[in-house]
Amino acid sequence: MADAETTPMKKRIAILGSTGSIGTQALEVVREQPARFAVELLTAGRNADLLIAQALAFRPNAVVIGDVTQLDRVKDALFPQGIKVYGGEEAIAQAVAMADIDMVLTAMVGYAGLKPTLAAIEAGKPIALANKETLVVAGELVTSTARAKGVNILPVDSEHSAIFQCLVGEWHNPIEKVVLTASGGPFRGRTREQLATATRAQALKHPNWDMGAKITVDSASLMNKGLEAIEAKWLFNLRPEQVEIVVHPQSIVHSLVQFHDGSMKAQLGLPDMKLPIQYALAYPDRLGTTWPRFDFAKVPSLTFEPPDLGTFRNLALALDALARGGNAPCVLNAANEVAVELFLQDRIGFLEMSDLIEERLAKATFVPRPTLEDLVASDDETRRSARAWASPAWNS
Repeated sequence: MADAETTPMKKRIAILGSTGSIGTQALEVVREQPARFAVELLTAGRNADLLIAQALAFRPNAVVIGDVTQLDRVKDALFPQGIKVYGGEEAIAQAVAMADIDMVLTAMVGYAGLKPTLAAIEAGKPIALANKETLVVAGELVTSTARAKGVNILPVDSEHSAIFQCLVGEWHNPIEKVVLTASGGPFRGRTREQLATATRAQALKHPNWDMGAKITVDSASLMNKGLEAIEAKWLFNLRPEQVEIVVHPQSIVHSLVQFHDGSMKAQLGLPDMKLPIQYALAYPDRLGTTWPRFDFAKVPSLTFEPPDLGTFRNLALALDALARGGNAPCVLNAANEVAVELFLQDRIGFLEMSDLIEERLAKATFVPRPTLEDLVASDDETRRSARAWASPAWNS
């Protein structure tokens, strides 16, 4: 009888990007809260083996593998188990509209998350947003569509979740500014001369967080914080000057909100992404957990310092794109995704990522009020020209 009573309460989740860092941790949350969540849809880009294992463990209604060359293998493994299997990027955007989905967690990496997120919003699905690039690239389009459809977008990034948690119960009180905290990454305190020889292996050693390769490199360059500043503008309807960045090496204070009376609220906790994931999925409820708790005795000092914009130019470029608006953030994101890809392939150096991004921002055609078609064109052109920019370094 208890099962019959609790089953209708389960929220049926679609996890886009289930094989990545956020996706795998979201499945841990589902495993730890079986009375509250069930998996309805899983999608992955290329990692067919992990997708198959996840599907066998969580028994979703359907899965989508983006890489169609692996479709038959996934079908062979899952179709006999009664799990529907689809392939291709368009199938991801179509699957999010399935009637039995109650919430969509968008955890795909990069620009690829934009179209499925828009499709889910068009279908009226609440969004748990872990794909910051969606709002960086198309913040005005995404937020206006969500308002028109009456769809809530709940942030999953730890910083934006912290701001959201600070604002609960304060919606009627004007915000003076928000403060996004940054760990400083593995290169905090380094000079430009030292960064000139920074390696891929060094950039991937984050001091506090366990994340995927792309976001870890973004953290090392502080681009991640710039992308988060742009995301915060759209999530919380802020002006660019209302977003401040501070470096907080301990990663305990996840962000702060300052109200117009000068009072500040902060959200604290250990650096564990499961907490903001669960908060977004369960909102407005806080579900009990057995996870480790923060102990002030073990971290007696919390420190804060301004970011070094001269050394970490990616953050400065992102803040400039935030202030400029239009398609500038889209160009920034596309150039950065290519730059990170090339850096991870050892084709360009750490500081050359900033050179590439700056050059693309300077030469791209500026569109002040871009349509989706404008954004797709800006993204395509930026990626093409960014790869061409890197060719001499590759051939030398």
